[in-house]
Amino acid sequence: MPTNVIMPALELAQESGKVLRWLKAPGDLVQKGEPLVEIETDKITTEIEAPGSGILRDVTAQEGEVVPVGQTIAVIGEEVGAVAAAAGRGTTAAAPAEARTALRSDGVAVASSSGSTGSTGPASSAGAAIKASPLARKLAEQHGVDLAQVKASGGTIQKADVLAYVESRKAAPAGNGAGARLAPASPKARRLAAERGLDIGAIAGSGPGGAVLAADVAAAPRATAQVPVTAIAPTTRVEAPAAAAARVEAPAVSNVWRIMAERMTASWTTAPHFYLVREVNVSRLATWRERASKQTSARITYTDLLVKLVAAALVRHPAVNASWKDGAIVRHAEINIGLAVAIDDGLIVPVIHRADTLTLAEIASRREDVVTRGQAGKLRPADIQGGVFTISNLGMYGVDAFNAIVNPPQAAILAVGRIADRVVAANGQPAVQPTMVLTLSCDHRPLDGARAAQFLGTLAELVEEPLVLLV
Repeated sequence: MPTNVIMPALELAQESGKVLRWLKAPGDLVQKGEPLVEIETDKITTEIEAPGSGILRDVTAQEGEVVPVGQTIAVIGEEVGAVAAAAGRGTTAAAPAEARTALRSDGVAVASSSGSTGSTGPASSAGAAIKASPLARKLAEQHGVDLAQVKASGGTIQKADVLAYVESRKAAPAGNGAGARLAPASPKARRLAAERGLDIGAIAGSGPGGAVLAADVAAAPRATAQVPVTAIAPTTRVEAPAAAAARVEAPAVSNVWRIMAERMTASWTTAPHFYLVREVNVSRLATWRERASKQTSARITYTDLLVKLVAAALVRHPAVNASWKDGAIVRHAEINIGLAVAIDDGLIVPVIHRADTLTLAEIASRREDVVTRGQAGKLRPADIQGGVFTISNLGMYGVDAFNAIVNPPQAAILAVGRIADRVVAANGQPAVQPTMVLTLSCDHRPLDGARAAQFLGTLAELVEEPLVLLV
């Protein structure tokens, strides 16, 4: 039985996913459980395993496309065992076209005419030697396209090549009437050009008949973008072409950044934020870090210490370990702390699960693991799920204090500033001590000021006297 490959829901609020890279090509044999496709969500990039064994076919989602959760992106066809049996019998008559194509190791398709026995001798048609993916052959058949007339952008004719050829035929001038000739291009190329503000007619195509392919659009410089100029008043200053090109130049927004922006906008506009600020003495926290680093082989950071202390404070104040959902407060049984980590494409929040049960060395090890894999784009779905409280530390960038936006659907996020020597009052006298500013951002729906203040007070006490954890 065919098995559908669908866009999975890797996160609670995920609505879509982006296909980054197919690890198997149409016509390839795949085994259940082996990596099949690389998917990007707003927080992670991960490999999705094949849900069944068989031949990959009907790939409808191309690389770079954003697909809604639950939509079928490919089909895994006939079982591997049946294909192998057919190959062992020396015939491919009973196998579908996709299977017959996959049986040849050199990538050359076997003739698929009625009654064919898979022979590649002189009696075979010329089309039998054309290298084409199963999906390309299917599209060619649907559109009545002779594959011999299609130019492959690579070694094998793909879906995009067939579509480009179809578009080029549609775009051919019907006569000598007025009007500009529509540049031949594949549908994906036209969509990409529109998204980037590029003139499709100004891009040199590498497809059949000069058709513009998606790869041509991706390689086109953004300086080719057309800046339409409408009526300009005489007193209006007209920009030079270079200045105009610079004005429209903008970096590409990744899927991670786009959804991060959407989530933060939703949080800022729907969650009523309030902030509590506390300056704490970190003299003993620094001493604790030095001793812990000597006693363990792990590299202990202040973030590790704060994860430990925040987990302890959440145990004492379960009201903060909550979320607002469907008009009700939901309290969580586990203490899973997320760490805001900056990457090139935006912001991710890997989670340290059950932080209250971990030793300091275990926290440091897990923190280093998830942060390293997060920056490399290798997080797994479980690494970002279940977070109930977030820590955002910008102290390493020299930031004294800042207000963070609550990470929905959590109730609060802790913003951590740098450690700096400041003049404070000690026993009625000015003294220089290392301090840190902690800012607690809260969603006023699941959490009120009094409970948030009690939590921050407990956290401040633990930071200033970590040995309380031993009591």
